[in-house]
Amino acid sequence: MSALPLTILIFATMLVLMAIRTPISIAMFAAGTAGYLLQTGWAPFANFLNTQAFARFASYDLSVIPLFILMGHFATQGGISKALFSFAAAVMGRFKGGLAMASVLACAAFGAICGSSVATAATITSVALPEMKRHGYSGRLATGTLAAAGTLGILIPPSVPLVIYAILTEQNIAKLFAAAMVPGIIAMFGYMVAIAIYVRLVPGQAPETDDAPALTRDAIIGVLPIVLIFLLVFGGIYGGWFTPTEGAAVGAASTFVAALIKREITWDKFKQCFYATAESSAMIFLIFLGADLMNAALALTQVPNQLAATVASWGLSPLAVVAAILLFYVVLGAVMDELSMILLTIPIFFPMVMGLDFGMPKESVAIWFGIMVLMVVEFGLLAPPVGLNVYIVNGMAKDVPIADSYRGVMPFLVSDTLRTLLLLFFPPISLWLVRYVG
Repeated sequence: MSALPLTILIFATMLVLMAIRTPISIAMFAAGTAGYLLQTGWAPFANFLNTQAFARFASYDLSVIPLFILMGHFATQGGISKALFSFAAAVMGRFKGGLAMASVLACAAFGAICGSSVATAATITSVALPEMKRHGYSGRLATGTLAAAGTLGILIPPSVPLVIYAILTEQNIAKLFAAAMVPGIIAMFGYMVAIAIYVRLVPGQAPETDDAPALTRDAIIGVLPIVLIFLLVFGGIYGGWFTPTEGAAVGAASTFVAALIKREITWDKFKQCFYATAESSAMIFLIFLGADLMNAALALTQVPNQLAATVASWGLSPLAVVAAILLFYVVLGAVMDELSMILLTIPIFFPMVMGLDFGMPKESVAIWFGIMVLMVVEFGLLAPPVGLNVYIVNGMAKDVPIADSYRGVMPFLVSDTLRTLLLLFFPPISLWLVRYVG
Protein backbone atom coordinates (compact mmCIF):
# COMPACT_ATOMS: atom_id res chain seq x y z
CA MET A 1 0.00 0.00 0.00
CA SER A 2 1.37 3.41 -0.94
CA ALA A 3 2.00 6.16 1.60
CA LEU A 4 -1.05 8.39 1.10
CA PRO A 5 -3.72 5.63 1.17
CA LEU A 6 -2.00 4.15 4.22
CA THR A 7 -2.07 7.52 5.99
CA ILE A 8 -5.77 7.90 5.19
CA LEU A 9 -6.36 4.38 6.52
CA ILE A 10 -4.60 5.20 9.80
CA PHE A 11 -6.68 8.32 10.38
CA ALA A 12 -9.90 6.61 9.25
CA THR A 13 -9.30 3.77 11.71
CA MET A 14 -8.80 6.25 14.54
CA LEU A 15 -11.94 8.25 13.67
CA VAL A 16 -14.12 5.16 13.35
CA LEU A 17 -12.98 3.89 16.74
CA MET A 18 -13.64 7.33 18.25
CA ALA A 19 -17.10 7.38 16.67
CA ILE A 20 -18.02 4.15 18.48
CA ARG A 21 -16.84 5.73 21.76
CA THR A 22 -13.52 3.95 22.07
CA PRO A 23 -11.23 5.88 24.45
CA ILE A 24 -8.99 8.21 22.44
CA SER A 25 -5.79 6.58 23.74
CA ILE A 26 -6.91 3.14 22.57
CA ALA A 27 -8.17 4.52 19.24
CA MET A 28 -4.77 6.09 18.51
CA PHE A 29 -2.92 3.00 19.76
CA ALA A 30 -4.98 0.67 17.54
CA ALA A 31 -4.66 2.91 14.46
CA GLY A 32 -0.92 3.28 15.04
CA THR A 33 -0.51 -0.47 15.53
CA ALA A 34 -2.29 -1.21 12.25
CA GLY A 35 -0.20 1.33 10.34
CA TYR A 36 3.09 0.19 11.90
CA LEU A 37 2.44 -3.52 11.30
CA LEU A 38 1.45 -2.96 7.68
CA GLN A 39 4.75 -1.18 7.03
CA THR A 40 7.27 -3.13 9.10
CA GLY A 41 5.84 -6.43 10.32
CA TRP A 42 5.69 -7.86 13.84
CA ALA A 43 9.36 -7.96 14.92
CA PRO A 44 10.17 -4.24 14.40
CA PHE A 45 6.81 -3.32 15.93
CA ALA A 46 7.46 -5.41 19.05
CA ASN A 47 10.95 -3.92 19.36
CA PHE A 48 9.51 -0.40 19.08
CA LEU A 49 6.98 -1.09 21.84
CA ASN A 50 9.67 -2.63 24.01
CA THR A 51 11.74 0.54 24.01
CA GLN A 52 9.25 3.35 23.42
CA ALA A 53 7.09 2.93 26.51
CA PHE A 54 10.08 3.04 28.86
CA ALA A 55 11.75 5.87 26.94
CA ARG A 56 8.58 7.97 27.17
CA PHE A 57 7.59 7.33 30.78
CA ALA A 58 11.11 7.39 32.25
CA SER A 59 11.35 11.09 31.39
CA TYR A 60 11.86 13.23 34.50
CA ASP A 61 10.05 16.13 32.85
CA LEU A 62 6.80 14.18 32.78
CA SER A 63 6.56 14.28 36.57
CA VAL A 64 5.53 17.93 36.35
CA ILE A 65 2.12 16.84 34.98
CA PRO A 66 0.83 14.82 37.99
CA LEU A 67 2.32 17.40 40.37
CA PHE A 68 0.41 20.31 38.82
CA ILE A 69 -2.74 18.14 38.66
CA LEU A 70 -2.34 17.28 42.36
CA MET A 71 -1.88 20.99 43.11
CA GLY A 72 -5.22 21.69 41.41
CA HIS A 73 -7.02 18.93 43.34
CA PHE A 74 -5.70 20.23 46.67
CA ALA A 75 -7.00 23.68 45.71
CA THR A 76 -10.37 22.21 44.72
CA GLN A 77 -10.85 20.12 47.86
CA GLY A 78 -9.38 22.78 50.14
CA GLY A 79 -12.24 25.25 49.78
CA ILE A 80 -10.07 27.88 48.15
CA SER A 81 -12.68 28.58 45.46
CA LYS A 82 -15.16 30.02 47.98
CA ALA A 83 -12.70 32.63 49.18
CA LEU A 84 -11.76 33.52 45.60
CA PHE A 85 -15.35 34.11 44.51
CA SER A 86 -16.19 36.10 47.64
CA PHE A 87 -13.26 38.43 47.02
CA ALA A 88 -14.03 38.75 43.28
CA ALA A 89 -17.71 39.43 43.95
CA ALA A 90 -16.80 42.18 46.42
CA VAL A 91 -14.51 43.81 43.83
CA MET A 92 -16.72 43.47 40.73
CA GLY A 93 -20.24 43.28 42.18
CA ARG A 94 -20.89 47.03 41.86
CA PHE A 95 -20.88 46.81 38.01
CA LYS A 96 -23.76 45.63 35.85
CA GLY A 97 -23.02 41.97 35.20
CA GLY A 98 -20.59 42.18 38.09
CA LEU A 99 -21.13 38.67 39.45
CA ALA A 100 -20.48 37.23 35.98
CA MET A 101 -17.29 39.29 35.82
CA ALA A 102 -16.43 38.07 39.31
CA SER A 103 -16.76 34.49 38.06
CA VAL A 104 -14.23 35.26 35.32
CA LEU A 105 -11.86 36.82 37.85
CA ALA A 106 -12.25 33.83 40.20
CA CYS A 107 -11.58 31.36 37.37
CA ALA A 108 -8.45 33.27 36.36
CA ALA A 109 -7.14 33.23 39.94
CA PHE A 110 -8.02 29.57 40.43
CA GLY A 111 -6.44 28.70 37.09
CA ALA A 112 -3.19 30.22 38.35
CA ILE A 113 -2.84 27.26 40.74
CA CYS A 114 -4.79 24.59 38.86
CA GLY A 115 -3.80 24.06 35.22
CA SER A 116 -6.99 22.25 34.21
CA SER A 117 -9.88 23.83 32.35
CA VAL A 118 -12.52 21.30 33.40
CA ALA A 119 -11.48 21.41 37.06
CA THR A 120 -11.57 25.22 37.05
CA ALA A 121 -15.01 25.34 35.44
CA ALA A 122 -16.51 22.71 37.75
CA THR A 123 -15.01 24.15 40.94
CA ILE A 124 -15.98 27.78 40.41
CA THR A 125 -19.41 26.79 39.04
CA SER A 126 -20.24 25.00 42.29
CA VAL A 127 -19.74 28.29 44.15
CA ALA A 128 -20.74 30.96 41.61
CA LEU A 129 -23.77 29.44 39.88
CA PRO A 130 -26.09 29.46 42.93
CA GLU A 131 -25.14 33.08 43.67
CA MET A 132 -25.74 34.20 40.09
CA LYS A 133 -29.13 32.48 40.02
CA ARG A 134 -30.08 34.04 43.37
CA HIS A 135 -29.29 37.51 41.99
CA GLY A 136 -31.43 37.02 38.88
CA TYR A 137 -28.89 36.15 36.16
CA SER A 138 -30.27 34.18 33.24
CA GLY A 139 -29.24 30.55 32.88
CA ARG A 140 -27.81 31.39 29.47
CA LEU A 141 -25.44 34.07 30.74
CA ALA A 142 -24.51 32.20 33.93
CA THR A 143 -23.61 28.89 32.29
CA GLY A 144 -22.01 30.53 29.25
CA THR A 145 -19.81 32.70 31.46
CA LEU A 146 -18.68 29.82 33.68
CA ALA A 147 -17.96 27.50 30.75
CA ALA A 148 -15.90 30.16 28.96
CA ALA A 149 -14.13 31.38 32.11
CA GLY A 150 -13.15 27.79 32.88
CA THR A 151 -10.85 27.82 29.86
CA LEU A 152 -8.66 30.28 31.78
CA GLY A 153 -7.53 27.19 33.69
CA ILE A 154 -5.33 26.26 30.73
CA LEU A 155 -4.72 29.76 29.32
CA ILE A 156 -3.14 31.07 32.53
CA PRO A 157 -0.06 29.16 33.78
CA PRO A 158 0.42 26.56 35.05
CA SER A 159 -1.14 24.86 32.04
CA VAL A 160 -1.03 21.09 31.50
CA PRO A 161 -1.46 21.37 27.68
CA LEU A 162 1.42 23.87 27.60
CA VAL A 163 3.61 21.48 29.61
CA ILE A 164 2.85 18.71 27.13
CA TYR A 165 3.69 21.02 24.22
CA ALA A 166 6.99 21.89 25.91
CA ILE A 167 7.86 18.20 26.33
CA LEU A 168 6.95 17.31 22.74
CA THR A 169 8.89 20.20 21.21
CA GLU A 170 11.75 20.25 23.76
CA GLN A 171 11.10 23.86 24.70
CA ASN A 172 11.70 25.62 28.00
CA ILE A 173 8.60 25.27 30.21
CA ALA A 174 9.38 28.44 32.17
CA LYS A 175 9.59 30.50 28.96
CA LEU A 176 6.31 29.07 27.68
CA PHE A 177 4.63 29.92 30.98
CA ALA A 178 5.99 33.47 30.73
CA ALA A 179 4.71 33.76 27.16
CA ALA A 180 1.23 32.65 28.25
CA MET A 181 0.91 35.25 31.01
CA VAL A 182 -0.01 38.29 28.89
CA PRO A 183 -2.38 36.37 26.51
CA GLY A 184 -4.05 34.84 29.57
CA ILE A 185 -4.62 38.25 31.13
CA ILE A 186 -5.91 39.56 27.79
CA ALA A 187 -8.33 36.62 27.71
CA MET A 188 -9.59 37.45 31.20
CA PHE A 189 -10.23 41.12 30.41
CA GLY A 190 -11.68 40.18 27.01
CA TYR A 191 -14.28 37.98 28.71
CA MET A 192 -15.15 40.75 31.16
CA VAL A 193 -15.60 43.24 28.32
CA ALA A 194 -17.77 40.69 26.47
CA ILE A 195 -20.00 40.44 29.56
CA ALA A 196 -20.23 44.22 29.90
CA ILE A 197 -21.30 44.59 26.26
CA TYR A 198 -23.65 41.59 26.30
CA VAL A 199 -25.68 42.64 29.37
CA ARG A 200 -26.21 46.06 27.80
CA LEU A 201 -27.18 44.83 24.34
CA VAL A 202 -29.43 41.97 25.50
CA PRO A 203 -31.88 43.08 28.21
CA GLY A 204 -32.99 40.70 30.92
CA GLN A 205 -29.80 38.63 31.11
CA ALA A 206 -28.52 40.29 34.29
CA PRO A 207 -29.99 42.50 37.03
CA GLU A 208 -29.60 46.24 36.68
CA THR A 209 -27.66 46.37 39.95
CA ASP A 210 -26.10 43.63 42.05
CA ASP A 211 -26.28 43.54 45.81
CA ALA A 212 -22.50 43.58 46.07
CA PRO A 213 -20.94 42.31 49.29
CA ALA A 214 -18.54 44.63 51.05
CA LEU A 215 -14.82 44.11 50.64
CA THR A 216 -14.04 42.95 54.15
CA ARG A 217 -10.79 42.12 55.87
CA ASP A 218 -11.77 38.44 55.88
CA ALA A 219 -12.32 38.51 52.09
CA ILE A 220 -8.84 39.93 51.56
CA ILE A 221 -7.23 37.45 53.95
CA GLY A 222 -9.07 34.62 52.18
CA VAL A 223 -7.23 35.19 48.90
CA LEU A 224 -3.79 35.66 50.43
CA PRO A 225 -2.94 31.92 50.20
CA ILE A 226 -3.54 32.02 46.43
CA VAL A 227 -1.31 35.06 46.02
CA LEU A 228 1.43 33.57 48.16
CA ILE A 229 1.36 30.21 46.38
CA PHE A 230 1.49 31.89 42.97
CA LEU A 231 4.39 34.11 44.01
CA LEU A 232 6.22 31.20 45.62
CA VAL A 233 5.89 28.87 42.61
CA PHE A 234 6.49 31.30 39.78
CA GLY A 235 8.81 33.58 41.72
CA GLY A 236 10.89 30.52 42.53
CA ILE A 237 10.91 29.30 38.94
CA TYR A 238 11.84 32.65 37.41
CA GLY A 239 14.15 33.54 40.28
CA GLY A 240 16.20 30.43 39.55
CA TRP A 241 15.52 28.82 42.94
CA PHE A 242 14.08 25.68 41.41
CA THR A 243 13.08 24.09 38.10
CA PRO A 244 9.47 23.96 36.87
CA THR A 245 9.22 20.35 38.09
CA GLU A 246 10.48 21.33 41.53
CA GLY A 247 8.17 24.34 41.41
CA ALA A 248 5.21 22.04 40.77
CA ALA A 249 6.19 19.97 43.82
CA VAL A 250 6.52 23.11 45.96
CA GLY A 251 3.16 24.33 44.65
CA ALA A 252 1.41 21.05 45.47
CA ALA A 253 2.89 21.00 48.98
CA SER A 254 2.07 24.66 49.69
CA THR A 255 -1.49 24.26 48.37
CA PHE A 256 -1.94 21.28 50.69
CA VAL A 257 -0.69 23.37 53.62
CA ALA A 258 -3.13 26.15 52.68
CA ALA A 259 -5.99 23.63 52.59
CA LEU A 260 -4.98 22.36 56.03
CA ILE A 261 -4.92 25.88 57.44
CA LYS A 262 -8.44 26.51 56.10
CA ARG A 263 -9.53 23.24 57.76
CA GLU A 264 -11.49 22.27 54.66
CA ILE A 265 -9.67 19.08 53.74
CA THR A 266 -10.48 15.78 55.43
CA TRP A 267 -8.76 12.41 55.26
CA ASP A 268 -11.29 11.21 52.66
CA LYS A 269 -10.75 14.36 50.57
CA PHE A 270 -7.00 13.92 50.91
CA LYS A 271 -7.19 10.38 49.53
CA GLN A 272 -9.55 11.52 46.77
CA CYS A 273 -6.97 14.11 45.63
CA PHE A 274 -4.43 11.34 45.02
CA TYR A 275 -6.94 8.98 43.42
CA ALA A 276 -8.15 11.70 41.03
CA THR A 277 -4.56 12.70 40.23
CA ALA A 278 -3.66 9.08 39.46
CA GLU A 279 -6.69 8.70 37.17
CA SER A 280 -5.99 11.92 35.27
CA SER A 281 -2.26 11.20 34.96
CA ALA A 282 -2.88 7.64 33.77
CA MET A 283 -5.28 8.93 31.13
CA ILE A 284 -2.76 11.51 29.89
CA PHE A 285 0.13 9.02 29.85
CA LEU A 286 -1.95 6.47 27.93
CA ILE A 287 -2.77 9.16 25.38
CA PHE A 288 0.97 9.86 25.20
CA LEU A 289 1.66 6.21 24.38
CA GLY A 290 -1.12 5.99 21.80
CA ALA A 291 -0.03 9.24 20.15
CA ASP A 292 3.62 8.11 20.10
CA LEU A 293 2.69 4.91 18.28
CA MET A 294 0.42 6.66 15.81
CA ASN A 295 2.97 9.38 15.10
CA ALA A 296 5.67 6.72 14.58
CA ALA A 297 3.44 4.96 12.05
CA LEU A 298 2.80 8.26 10.26
CA ALA A 299 6.51 9.07 10.26
CA LEU A 300 7.25 5.78 8.50
CA THR A 301 4.93 6.78 5.67
CA GLN A 302 7.00 9.98 5.12
CA VAL A 303 3.72 11.81 4.47
CA PRO A 304 4.35 14.49 7.16
CA ASN A 305 7.66 15.40 5.48
CA GLN A 306 6.02 15.39 2.07
CA LEU A 307 3.23 17.58 3.42
CA ALA A 308 5.76 20.07 4.78
CA ALA A 309 7.57 20.18 1.44
CA THR A 310 4.29 20.62 -0.44
CA VAL A 311 3.17 23.50 1.78
CA ALA A 312 6.57 25.17 1.36
CA SER A 313 6.29 24.86 -2.43
CA TRP A 314 2.97 26.71 -2.48
CA GLY A 315 4.73 29.98 -1.68
CA LEU A 316 2.20 30.99 0.97
CA SER A 317 3.20 33.52 3.59
CA PRO A 318 4.21 31.99 6.94
CA LEU A 319 1.27 33.70 8.66
CA ALA A 320 -1.15 32.18 6.14
CA VAL A 321 0.22 28.70 6.88
CA VAL A 322 -0.13 29.20 10.63
CA ALA A 323 -3.66 30.60 10.16
CA ALA A 324 -4.62 27.49 8.18
CA ILE A 325 -3.21 25.26 10.92
CA LEU A 326 -5.17 27.16 13.56
CA LEU A 327 -8.39 26.78 11.56
CA PHE A 328 -7.69 23.05 11.34
CA TYR A 329 -7.40 22.94 15.15
CA VAL A 330 -10.76 24.68 15.50
CA VAL A 331 -12.39 22.05 13.28
CA LEU A 332 -10.54 19.18 14.97
CA GLY A 333 -11.70 20.47 18.35
CA ALA A 334 -15.22 19.41 17.40
CA VAL A 335 -14.27 15.74 17.78
CA MET A 336 -11.16 15.62 20.00
CA ASP A 337 -10.06 16.95 23.38
CA GLU A 338 -7.19 19.43 23.68
CA LEU A 339 -4.56 16.99 24.97
CA SER A 340 -5.21 14.47 22.20
CA MET A 341 -5.05 17.18 19.55
CA ILE A 342 -1.70 18.44 20.79
CA LEU A 343 -0.16 14.97 21.13
CA LEU A 344 -1.35 13.87 17.70
CA THR A 345 -0.69 16.97 15.61
CA ILE A 346 2.32 18.77 17.09
CA PRO A 347 4.83 16.17 15.77
CA ILE A 348 3.38 16.87 12.29
CA PHE A 349 2.84 20.63 12.37
CA PHE A 350 5.77 21.76 14.52
CA PRO A 351 8.54 20.82 12.03
CA MET A 352 6.50 22.44 9.26
CA VAL A 353 6.19 25.73 11.16
CA MET A 354 9.85 25.69 12.20
CA GLY A 355 10.82 25.44 8.54
CA LEU A 356 9.13 28.76 7.74
CA ASP A 357 10.79 32.17 7.93
CA PHE A 358 8.98 34.54 10.32
CA GLY A 359 11.93 36.88 10.75
CA MET A 360 12.31 35.74 14.37
CA PRO A 361 14.74 33.40 16.16
CA LYS A 362 13.64 29.76 16.00
CA GLU A 363 13.08 29.59 19.76
CA SER A 364 10.76 32.60 19.58
CA VAL A 365 8.81 30.97 16.74
CA ALA A 366 8.46 27.75 18.75
CA ILE A 367 7.19 29.60 21.82
CA TRP A 368 4.82 31.84 19.86
CA PHE A 369 3.38 28.88 17.94
CA GLY A 370 2.81 27.05 21.24
CA ILE A 371 0.80 29.99 22.56
CA MET A 372 -1.23 30.16 19.35
CA VAL A 373 -2.04 26.45 19.60
CA LEU A 374 -3.05 26.93 23.23
CA MET A 375 -5.37 29.79 22.23
CA VAL A 376 -7.27 27.73 19.65
CA VAL A 377 -7.50 24.31 21.31
CA GLU A 378 -9.72 25.87 23.96
CA PHE A 379 -12.29 26.62 21.21
CA GLY A 380 -13.11 22.92 21.31
CA LEU A 381 -13.96 23.21 25.01
CA LEU A 382 -16.76 25.66 24.16
CA ALA A 383 -17.94 25.10 20.59
CA PRO A 384 -20.58 22.50 19.67
CA PRO A 385 -20.98 19.59 19.21
CA VAL A 386 -18.52 18.58 21.96
CA GLY A 387 -17.84 21.64 24.12
CA LEU A 388 -16.69 19.70 27.18
CA ASN A 389 -16.76 22.75 29.45
CA VAL A 390 -20.31 23.51 28.33
CA TYR A 391 -21.40 19.96 29.18
CA ILE A 392 -19.71 20.11 32.59
CA VAL A 393 -21.30 23.42 33.58
CA ASN A 394 -24.68 22.59 32.06
CA GLY A 395 -24.72 19.30 33.95
CA MET A 396 -24.48 21.30 37.18
CA ALA A 397 -27.31 23.63 36.07
CA LYS A 398 -30.11 21.09 35.72
CA ASP A 399 -32.78 23.63 34.75
CA VAL A 400 -30.86 25.21 31.83
CA PRO A 401 -31.29 23.67 28.34
CA ILE A 402 -27.99 22.75 26.68
CA ALA A 403 -28.94 24.93 23.70
CA ASP A 404 -29.11 27.97 25.99
CA SER A 405 -25.65 27.21 27.36
CA TYR A 406 -24.24 27.02 23.83
CA ARG A 407 -25.87 30.34 22.98
CA GLY A 408 -24.39 31.74 26.17
CA VAL A 409 -20.80 31.02 25.09
CA MET A 410 -21.14 32.76 21.71
CA PRO A 411 -20.05 36.24 22.94
CA PHE A 412 -16.98 34.63 24.49
CA LEU A 413 -16.13 32.79 21.27
CA VAL A 414 -16.19 36.20 19.54
CA SER A 415 -13.75 37.45 22.18
CA ASP A 416 -11.58 34.36 21.65
CA THR A 417 -11.51 34.98 17.90
CA LEU A 418 -10.47 38.62 18.27
CA ARG A 419 -7.75 37.71 20.79
CA THR A 420 -6.40 34.95 18.55
CA LEU A 421 -6.19 37.32 15.57
CA LEU A 422 -4.42 39.91 17.73
CA LEU A 423 -1.79 37.38 18.87
CA LEU A 424 -1.43 35.98 15.35
CA PHE A 425 -0.59 39.30 13.76
CA PHE A 426 1.40 40.70 16.69
CA PRO A 427 3.72 37.94 18.02
CA PRO A 428 5.63 40.37 20.32
CA ILE A 429 2.60 40.42 22.63
CA SER A 430 3.23 36.77 23.50
CA LEU A 431 7.01 37.13 23.56
CA TRP A 432 7.24 40.30 25.65
CA LEU A 433 7.82 38.61 29.02
CA VAL A 434 10.02 35.84 27.60
CA ARG A 435 12.94 38.25 27.17
CA TYR A 436 13.17 38.57 30.96
CA VAL A 437 13.47 34.81 31.50
CA GLY A 438 17.06 33.56 31.55
